[in-house]
Parts: sequence; structure tokens; C-alpha cells
Amino acid sequence: MPQAAQRSLGAGGTAVSALGMGCWAIGGPHARQGNPVGWGVIDDGESKRALQRAYELGVTFFDTADVYGCGHSEKLIADALGDVRDDIVIASKAGYTYVEETREAPGENGDPDYIRWACDESLRRLNTDRIDLYQFHLGGYDLAKADDVLAVFEELVAAGKVRAIGWSTDDPERAALFAKSPHCKAIQQHFNVFGGNADVLALCEEKGLASIVRGPLGMGLLTGKFDQDSSLPEDDVRHGWNFRTGDQAESLRRLDAIRDVLTSDGRTLAQGALGWLWARSEAFVPIPGFKTVAQVEENAGALQHGPLTPAQLDEIATILGH
Repeated sequence: MPQAAQRSLGAGGTAVSALGMGCWAIGGPHARQGNPVGWGVIDDGESKRALQRAYELGVTFFDTADVYGCGHSEKLIADALGDVRDDIVIASKAGYTYVEETREAPGENGDPDYIRWACDESLRRLNTDRIDLYQFHLGGYDLAKADDVLAVFEELVAAGKVRAIGWSTDDPERAALFAKSPHCKAIQQHFNVFGGNADVLALCEEKGLASIVRGPLGMGLLTGKFDQDSSLPEDDVRHGWNFRTGDQAESLRRLDAIRDVLTSDGRTLAQGALGWLWARSEAFVPIPGFKTVAQVEENAGALQHGPLTPAQLDEIATILGH
């Protein structure tokens, strides 16, 4: 079995595949106050086949949220993987408000009563009696109110509706607040070869928590599919990206500089980016998004290659000036 094939969801926690599947994109188009927060049009049939293919290829960890497609992503997971529910680990999140019927996600709500309602709604859509990892979705939520949020998450564990909890946040102080709970098994953070919050990662490593990585492929930038002439449709959350100037153009330049290292040993760029994360920390469980079976197959192929070597990690750090 490749070195990267499995990781633990926290110290003494459930074993999961070292690669998870991020299920935001398959939720389809949805909007917040008129602005797209989805990834454009999707094919539900293809999404279900992709979820099933991920499972066939050894992926057991699926990360979603109630707001992804305003409930649609959770329903797809139930439809595609209901027959293997006991063989997989499902993570979901709460904190953003949404309306299933209109696909509108107007705002935020961290009130305990709202979290209780949101949990029950997620259980209904997922057609399950428990959520394996339930995460607070509001990364910058008021710290003064966060103890109340933690308390209701603990209550959901006590009720048997939730097995473990976490916070999706890039702030170490907020992550530390949840980390004091014995039921906290993971912190979800943004991280990839271009950067991330090392303090949040250090907290996860110190406390024995999984660090679930959103954006491991830079929302597609690290796959190599974009160039300076690329553009994205209006219903895609990335619609405003500019590949000729600014951050995205700079990312393409940096990707070109490390391309040869990432694609060493027969890897694709995406597989190299995932291998970099596994080499960077044993706490990392990356959850790249997908829309197609082909994307799932490429990402899952990274499991066969495993982590980059320490020498490759050092070479990338030197090139990028880390």
C-alpha cells in the first residue's frame, strides 16, 4: 500500500483515505446576493458516476456542506453512495444560510438554534442517522460567540447525530478554540504549494488533528488547464479571475517554475500538487473538487504515487523562495 494511502481523522480517530473528495462543485450553480458561489453547470449523472468511481478507487472521505448547491451536493452523495454508507466517512458543514428551492444562499447564521436545524436538514438530505465530521463553516465568526457554537456542536455529538466536529477556518485562534474539545478531530484550512497558514497547520500537528485541505489544487490553477487566454463562465465563482495580470497570472508563472518537479516520476501536475501536500505534513488530507469521472481518476491516481520526496520538497521551496 502506498505510504499516502491512509490518514487518521484526528488522534485515535477514524481511518480515512489520504485523499478526500471535495463536493462543492457538484452542487451546481447557486448565488449569494446575485454573485455566483458555485462552479457553473454540472451534470448530475456524471457527478454520481464520479462519486462512485472515487469509492471504487479507494476514496472513503467525502467533504460537503449544506450550502453547496443549497442542499444539492448532499443529496447527490446520498443517491450515489447510500449503498456503501457504512464504508465511507461523510463530512458536512453549517453556518451559511440557504434556500433549497431558489438556490439562493443569502447570508450567515451561527446561532445554536440555526445549527440544530441545519444539522437535521443535512441528515435528511444525506439520508443518514449521523454525520461523521460536522464542521462550522464560518471561518471568521465572532470569537466572542464561538463558545456557544462549540457548545451546540458538542450537544449534537451527545445526541448521536454527529461523531466528530471541526471548524473550517484559516485563523489559529479560532481553530484553537474548537481544538480544546475532545470531539474536535479536524480543522479545515486553505493550503497548497503556493501557501497557507502554517500556524493553523502547526496547531493541528500539535493537537493530533487532521488538517483537511480545501483548495489543494488552487481552485484549478494547479491542474495546468489554464493559460493567459482562459476565461470562466458567469455562473462560476472564479468568473472574475484574470490570467493576464494580477494574482492568477502570477500563479501561472510560479506554476511554470515548479512544473518539472511536480510532474517528476510520471505524475500529472495535479498529482504532484497533492503529493507535495502529503510530503509537507502527515496531518494533511487534501479534498480536491471535481465535476467529472476523469478528474476523479486523475486525482485518485495521486494515491499510487504517494508523497513527493524530501529532496523534491526542498527543491520547490528553493524555487518559490519559501
